[in-house]
Amino acid sequence: MLWIIVVIGLAIDQLSKYIVLTKMDYLQSITVIPKLLDLTFVMNDGAAFSILQGKVPVFIIITFVFVAALIIFYYRQPKEEKLLRFWLSVLCAGALGNLIDRIRFGKVVDFFDLHIWPIFNFADMMVVFSVIAIAILIIFPQKIKKGHKHDL
Repeated sequence: MLWIIVVIGLAIDQLSKYIVLTKMDYLQSITVIPKLLDLTFVMNDGAAFSILQGKVPVFIIITFVFVAALIIFYYRQPKEEKLLRFWLSVLCAGALGNLIDRIRFGKVVDFFDLHIWPIFNFADMMVVFSVIAIAILIIFPQKIKKGHKHDL
């Protein structure tokens, strides 16, 4: 399952970035939902919220180590832990999506603009949602398993 989810996640992320790169001008903004969502093409050479700008080689190394650790952790999980393994796969896809950008461009392509949050991309969403889901699964494993049994 790891590799299928990673390939699907990477495809969505890289295709969306390709569309932005080929169809939009840098800093161009297109309103999708007025006062809520614009597509704004920016490049970010930092991490989340543009922190640590210009440290691309550090991010590349950290991401390789992180992805290797994720893969090891994934394969150490019992096959029955499907939900945890799914979210680990999504996290891996998100990390790799931004790693590809850093290697190719020295920056990450961002474009979702909610006006109340820094501009982000699909890889960022995969990272954020998967970290939240993994934290919930790790912090509340029994509640989730009990709730799941009642659903059957």
